[in-house]
Amino acid sequence: MSFLKEPEYSHGRIAKTAVVLINLGTPDAPTTAAVRRYLKEFLWDPRVVEIPRALWWLILNCIILPFRSSKSAAKYASIWAREGSPLKIHTEKQALLLKGYLGERGHEVHVAYAMRYGSPSIPSVLAKLKADGYERIMVLPAYPQYSGSTTASNFDTVFRYYQQVRNVPELRLVRGYHDHEAYIDALKTSILDYWQSNGRPEKLVMSFHGLPKAFLMRGDPYHCECYKTARLLAEQLGLNKDQYIVSFQSRLGRAEWLQPYTAPTVKALAKQGVKRVDVVCPGFIADCLETLEEIAMEVRQDFLVAGGKEFHYIPCLNENPAWMRGMAEIAEQHLIGWPTMMTGSLREKQKQDALISRSESKRIGAEQ
Repeated sequence: MSFLKEPEYSHGRIAKTAVVLINLGTPDAPTTAAVRRYLKEFLWDPRVVEIPRALWWLILNCIILPFRSSKSAAKYASIWAREGSPLKIHTEKQALLLKGYLGERGHEVHVAYAMRYGSPSIPSVLAKLKADGYERIMVLPAYPQYSGSTTASNFDTVFRYYQQVRNVPELRLVRGYHDHEAYIDALKTSILDYWQSNGRPEKLVMSFHGLPKAFLMRGDPYHCECYKTARLLAEQLGLNKDQYIVSFQSRLGRAEWLQPYTAPTVKALAKQGVKRVDVVCPGFIADCLETLEEIAMEVRQDFLVAGGKEFHYIPCLNENPAWMRGMAEIAEQHLIGWPTMMTGSLREKQKQDALISRSESKRIGAEQ
């Protein structure tokens, strides 16, 4: 075992705390080459595709990457902002705002963000925090519902990095928050605000990212957690079982995935005479390819072609103030016991910094 070179240790220094918000990732550019690199890293993760490596290497490198990369690049290009990937922009803004909201609650913590695939990578962010003297690290996944293919993959990467480190910091891992009151309340607030401005649908479709059905059969709790999120959200919205439906999107390959599938579900609703559907994606806390292109473009077209009249995509939580307060509440609960509370004068300074961070977040948004 070879260890990474440690930064010089200073006895008696005050330990610092950091929160690392980890999202799935994104290509660096909407080009075939960049998308190919991203897909290769993503799809080679054994947590994502549970097929024997030799067979999967042939399928991935000889079939999927040569044919899928250019098609995916065109899809990314259709949603790419001037400042880059929407997912990366939103994640950066969320990290910036989370630091401010935690500061307003009296916590002196640094907030960084990382991507499981692509950049900034988890190892690079953890290495920077180590070099800067952070000795308490909390990992906060951008996935409300736990799955071995997402949250556990994040944890794998964190542990692999620290296997190379001699002086390992104190770690806390947030497993998920699919039924957390603050998360459900933020979803409710976002949807009700949208309906107040745009009216209500005949049917609300809650579309979650799909997984192979085999994952469920092997004990992955993701499917159950999605349904619990949907049930709690429907209760908060006052919807009965006839007013909403749960579905799963982003199927890959020919194997059976979690059903019902979103696109066929929406087309069937149109053929049944439903004139307006609204689709919300509670499993994503930041808009990305799967929401902006797959749902807001492809599924919209499916619904209209099948005879539907009005399709509405309700944006992800993104930087919604209700969600940023909720994210801060979730993080704060996992910070309990760590000495992060600020003195009075420092707290006043942090409030000013919070205002600056919100102004910077608005600037990032304006530059998209």
